[in-house]
Amino acid sequence: MDENIVWHNYATTKAQRSEQKKHKPAILWFTGFSGSGKSTVANALEAALNQQGAHTYLLDGDNVRHGLCKDLGFSDEDRIENIRRVGETAKLMTDAGLLVLTAFISPFRAERDMVRNLVDDGEFIEVFIDTPLDVCESRDPKGLYKKARAGEIKHFTGIDSSYEIPNNPEIILDTSKNTLDQSVTQLITYLKQKHIIG
Repeated sequence: MDENIVWHNYATTKAQRSEQKKHKPAILWFTGFSGSGKSTVANALEAALNQQGAHTYLLDGDNVRHGLCKDLGFSDEDRIENIRRVGETAKLMTDAGLLVLTAFISPFRAERDMVRNLVDDGEFIEVFIDTPLDVCESRDPKGLYKKARAGEIKHFTGIDSSYEIPNNPEIILDTSKNTLDQSVTQLITYLKQKHIIG
């Protein structure tokens, strides 16, 4: 890092921002195959939290690639940089006192752990959407699996690029077995048990 760049301390702290919002900051990191239900569950959870008065923001993989990460492709190196940028953004948002929901395939454990290590203990909640690959492929909401199988898309997770299953996720959901309401209820229950929300 350039020696002329110096960290600036703020008069207002994360704790003060959090107190104003009446809940603790955290990152709910949704990970899983394309088509597993990450964005759907995260979107429904954000709506439920919003109804309860929580201050939230949802960072979605496709949406981020329209702006912050539009210069990145899907090689392993670009995927790593994509998650690094999102992790740093989510960290800033937790410092603002927000509940941040992120929906990214994020196939590599090292990058998910890197984001976990950016924030305080208990502020990173890994939500593994453990929907079987064959179910995700049968859904194929964007037609991506079909293109990957035809060789039109390279480095597609689950087809010709690996996915590293989380070792100890805080929450595991399978959208082939649970309804959307059941998934949201499980997440809300966890957040209350951990005293993140009231």
